[in-house]
Amino acid sequence: MTDSPTAASDTRQPCPLPEGDSLILPAPAKLNLMLHITGRRADGYHELQTLFQLLDHGDQLTFSIEPGADGRIRLSDSSGLPTADNLITRAATLMRDHARHPVNLHIELDKRLPIGGGLGGGSSDGATTLLALNTLWGCALDTDTLADLGRQLGADVPVFVRGHSAWAEGIGERLQPVELPEHWFVVCHPGISVSTAEVFGNPGLTRNSQITTIRSALRGDGRNDCEPVVRQRYPEIRSMLDTMSAFGPARLTGTGACGFITLPDEGAARRAESALRARYATFAAPGLNRSPVLDRLAALTLTIPKTRRKS
Repeated sequence: MTDSPTAASDTRQPCPLPEGDSLILPAPAKLNLMLHITGRRADGYHELQTLFQLLDHGDQLTFSIEPGADGRIRLSDSSGLPTADNLITRAATLMRDHARHPVNLHIELDKRLPIGGGLGGGSSDGATTLLALNTLWGCALDTDTLADLGRQLGADVPVFVRGHSAWAEGIGERLQPVELPEHWFVVCHPGISVSTAEVFGNPGLTRNSQITTIRSALRGDGRNDCEPVVRQRYPEIRSMLDTMSAFGPARLTGTGACGFITLPDEGAARRAESALRARYATFAAPGLNRSPVLDRLAALTLTIPKTRRKS
């Protein structure tokens, strides 16, 4: 895929927003519907196969145009993370060298997803920032280039940049878009964090799962190889998954700490959400095949008057 999801054909396009205006974009969550670990590379990274499902729920970022055009970013972050650790800041640093119109920006993050929950919140924030700045700064980078930049931020960032539910292999960088059924999902967080490094370093982790196929994964086959380790080391998560199982098969996403159940419709999801919310931080959301970020940015570029495109 080499088409740019955000840039018009004229690579000299100006910022599509005037000073003082704002652009509000989602940063959707993801689930790992299955996660098989098939090997370990010499550099220590694990080979895996996973099925990424995007959700119509996530963080929200507001990009406001401020006076000046020297690429300054002012970040207001409700997550409390140090600025240096925030993928929004790091994404902006990567994009600054490609900016044709580096208007100054105030970026506000409304953090709605739990940190360390296995929902890809930080990765999605970074991807939304890459996509937004590609438009607002007139970078005109194509999708492959943006995905390569995203990989510098984290293994999960490219799936959010490409903006489609996907089958992933390698360390998560080899992506193939898939069309998934329009199920609803209920997601719970137990109020604790899981160390991804600890899970992948655990000697009991399965690292030799048999290679499977997309067709098998789409049938619902597969499991999360991290789940047995997490269940053993985190009794709170084991208890949460057991409680959730009263409403359907419960599974860990990523290395956790969140678990999810798949339900056929909104009514069933809302009933489960209501019951589980008494014990856990819980939300219900439909799955998405295409990220709304792409459509909102495409619509924004279409609003640029032709006279402004000839800058």
